[in-house]
Amino acid sequence: MGTPVNIIVGSHVWAEDPEDAWIDGEVIEIKGADATIVTTNEKTIVAAISSIYPKDTEAPPAGVDDMTKLAYLHEPGVLHNLACRFALNEIYVSHNLQSPQNLE
Repeated sequence: MGTPVNIIVGSHVWAEDPEDAWIDGEVIEIKGADATIVTTNEKTIVAAISSIYPKDTEAPPAGVDDMTKLAYLHEPGVLHNLACRFALNEIYVSHNLQSPQNLE
């Protein structure tokens, strides 16, 4: 179930996608409980508002090193952040963590 936020025309959102798990796009129309979304790869899809999630448009393209910095902490946001970090060969944990042998 999607996040209980106010989704309106112009909202940037994540919607489920059978090929990519999640796909981002912009809401161009709302009719009842459904939203029409133009995705970033220029497909037009219709999804139930209750099944879409808001997208953090302020997140840096390289992702964030601390996921608590994400505006929305939900599955598509976390997966996107991990994909961005992986593409840059960045590790997923803080560089400040010590290895167990350094804690003795």
